[in-house]
Amino acid sequence: MEMDNNLLTAMVERWRKETHTFHLLEGEMMITLKDVAMLTELPIDGDAIIESSQKPLNGWGQFISERLGINIPEEAPEGRRVPHLHKSMLLISWLVRTVGELPEDATDAQIERYARIYLICLVGGFLCPNKSGGNMHCMWLRVPLEDWDEIERKSWGSACLAMIYSELCKCTDPKTKQAGGPMFILQLWVWEHLPTFAPICPANSWGPDEPLRQWAYGARWIGAITRLTSLDGYRQHLDGIEFNEVTL
Repeated sequence: MEMDNNLLTAMVERWRKETHTFHLLEGEMMITLKDVAMLTELPIDGDAIIESSQKPLNGWGQFISERLGINIPEEAPEGRRVPHLHKSMLLISWLVRTVGELPEDATDAQIERYARIYLICLVGGFLCPNKSGGNMHCMWLRVPLEDWDEIERKSWGSACLAMIYSELCKCTDPKTKQAGGPMFILQLWVWEHLPTFAPICPANSWGPDEPLRQWAYGARWIGAITRLTSLDGYRQHLDGIEFNEVTL
């Protein structure tokens, strides 16, 4: 799914950190836990994800080596000025290349390591990304590597929503140029509740046997092509939006 940066910027301009709502002509709107659960099927019940960003006693490099059996190179990768692990930030692409493809005759230990690295990349690079794009904060290593049996009992949907709120509030500062967090969820939410902003939904052409029907509700937008509307165009549309153009 393409990200519509102009649409997201226009929505950020309507966000008020005092109320955690978008201010529109006809009233206020907000993205809720129910929205996140419907769009992604991430669990919203369970234990809160409260992870410390503090380094382990022996450092993140040793932490990763002990739990994944991977030694992080000290030199910087080609084309970059900083090493693979720098100031608690880990290069995701290196982690993906290191694990490679899972062999057909993989042992249980290999499968477990592969699953852990997959979850690390999913959480740190997709559900809770930072503004760097290619790096993830090592604090997201803790749950997949330390609390394996607790993963499914965590409230991942709550964590994603909290990060969206946090990033939107940071973006109210005019000095902020980028946003982190799972902004794809916010874009899906806009398309669902403000359908005049949405592109043609790929699900409209699905057949009865389409496998994506079994996925989360938000999967119906996979493959959608954004409208490529200008920022001013979205601003003008938001200025004149009426109640009958909102899907509750």
